[in-house]
Amino acid sequence: MYATLEKKIGIKFKNQDLLRNAFVHRSYLNEHRELGWENNERAEFLGDAVLELVTTEYLYSHFPNPEGDLTNWRSALVKGETLSKIARELKLGEYLFLSRGEEGSGGREKDYLLANVFEALIGVIYLEHGYAKAQKFIEKFLLVHLENILKRGEHIDAKSKLQELAQDKMMTTPVYKLISEEGPDHDKLFTMGATIGDRVVGKGSGGNKQAAEQKAAEDALKRLKW
Repeated sequence: MYATLEKKIGIKFKNQDLLRNAFVHRSYLNEHRELGWENNERAEFLGDAVLELVTTEYLYSHFPNPEGDLTNWRSALVKGETLSKIARELKLGEYLFLSRGEEGSGGREKDYLLANVFEALIGVIYLEHGYAKAQKFIEKFLLVHLENILKRGEHIDAKSKLQELAQDKMMTTPVYKLISEEGPDHDKLFTMGATIGDRVVGKGSGGNKQAAEQKAAEDALKRLKW
């Protein structure tokens, strides 16, 4: 089932059940409790930690820049939008086990689900093959994008940039307001609006309010063309 993926990433798994667990969304097990499978949340938790360490170590080793620069670069690399793009390139959505509801709502294309499954994949690579193999995977598929991220200015914090420009051009500060909140407690999707005065200038969604605010700020910058 996973031969194509294993070939693409250059990593084979002896424990196919472990690899499968990276793709099992909690919602699927709510409909198939009899399977006794584990969902991908623990693997995601582990993968997130490995991802942060590998990225931090790489930036520290390769660049003499101050902490502030490295922190911004790391944030741009590990944010959900970046991870979901790579997940799409690897076609990870095709392997997801989803409930009928998630399937029907386009779960295979949701950014936050794809970002989560990418981190879960890192987690199971680490569990079966150790740190060095996970490090190579992250360098090959994620860290190679750093140059383009810097060229496109994606490392610049959108909320800070929007605030700076709003204060400069309109002498006011953007305010972020919750527009909607969907999903169960363990899998929330928040939509926030960035407002300047009484005008909503951008909207964005994410797995937490902070991520949604960043998306809203990015959307506002595009719309306002500042």
